[in-house]
Amino acid sequence: MQYMLLIYIDPETAPKPGSPEALEDHGAWMRVSEEMGPVTVSGAPLQSVETATTVRTNGTGAPVLSDGPFAETKEFLGGYYIIDVPDLDTATGWAAKLPNQGHGSVEVRPVMDFPAA
Repeated sequence: MQYMLLIYIDPETAPKPGSPEALEDHGAWMRVSEEMGPVTVSGAPLQSVETATTVRTNGTGAPVLSDGPFAETKEFLGGYYIIDVPDLDTATGWAAKLPNQGHGSVEVRPVMDFPAA
């Protein structure tokens, strides 16, 4: 089953996504996941939150654009992985090994599986 690991980071304590330190830490996690599986289907760091644009509709379907996300927390979405593992316990185990522990949180969500038509 596939799970998405949404990596939320605290910008005050975590290395910036894409920085040499973050790339080294996540590279080590990726190497371990490849040796054990492969587990990882895909993943990527995201550009900084300042580059984000939020799209909402105004009820008529017309888009209303605004700068940035509007979260009530100082953590922001820094990147993601999609992993393919047998169950939620295994997915949360991989999430607990991500290098951002102590600098944010990881949301683990199952990816919907639609039957073939």
